[in-house]
Amino acid sequence: MTDPHPRRYVVLGAGAVGGVVGGLLAVAGHEVAFLARGEHLAAIQRDGLRVETPDAVHQVKAAAAADPGELGLRTHDVVFLAVKGNDTEAALQSLARTGVPGITVVCLQNGVANERLALRYFADVYGICVMLPATHLEPGVVRADCAPVPGILDIGRIPSGVDDQAAVISADLRSAGFHSELRERVMPWKYCKLLVNLGNGIRAVCVPSEGVDEIVAEARAEAAAVLDAAGIAYVSEAEDRRRRGDILQLKSPRSGSSSWQSLRRGTGSIEADYLNGEIVQLARELGRDAPLNERAQRWATRFAVERREPGTLPVEEWLS
Repeated sequence: MTDPHPRRYVVLGAGAVGGVVGGLLAVAGHEVAFLARGEHLAAIQRDGLRVETPDAVHQVKAAAAADPGELGLRTHDVVFLAVKGNDTEAALQSLARTGVPGITVVCLQNGVANERLALRYFADVYGICVMLPATHLEPGVVRADCAPVPGILDIGRIPSGVDDQAAVISADLRSAGFHSELRERVMPWKYCKLLVNLGNGIRAVCVPSEGVDEIVAEARAEAAAVLDAAGIAYVSEAEDRRRRGDILQLKSPRSGSSSWQSLRRGTGSIEADYLNGEIVQLARELGRDAPLNERAQRWATRFAVERREPGTLPVEEWLS
């Protein structure tokens, strides 16, 4: 009998998003392996990955390792790259060092720099626009915060187009409970998501208040002006709202964004350089300034390096 799931999905970065996607693919019957590190890896190797959803709890037993060479990559593996943008290049190099041909890389990430980096190392690269509220705060445990649909994961080939591989991956994601559509041009959707994510670092460091909402709105407007000046296409807020509709129903208490979770776990790093920093870099290339996004980038990085608790900076100090 032909194996109904001939592909293996390797999740490089089994944190909130990667862990939930890989875990639910495994629950749906697909072969999955995880690449993780530290106490999280030790917990997965010892007990499996605990995947919590509002409706069920799954203890997923799967191969797990710290390095692709140790895991043993196979030709035609589909690698979900799910690390933060600041870890992307090192992750890609670890994959390339194996020398295994025919690997497909799927950027299951926020930000817009990952796909271009992946093309430096691999020919078959896909991007996913990630709309997936998820939480990872303790080793060996990830949580999907929405139900019955855990997330929206639209996919397209990089730099553009769709093909049979994209269709297969999309179908497999749907089999695991996600909503997934094919996108001829996925990057405009990812640039729209970038605008959404620009508030992550601001909300991660600031004491919650109405002033924070105002800063986030201004930072997004500043970024949109930079994208417009650069002639970079991005999906409108209205189109993004139509795609989301009422699909994502938040059922679990949401502590904060992935940036907030990075600070809460005290990882020492944060993704702001590839969110707000993306806008800052583009503005500089255009001879412009992006002061709010530059400030967001610097405050978030400072909090990460100093391992400060999230949500403790008064808005007045952020503005000063």
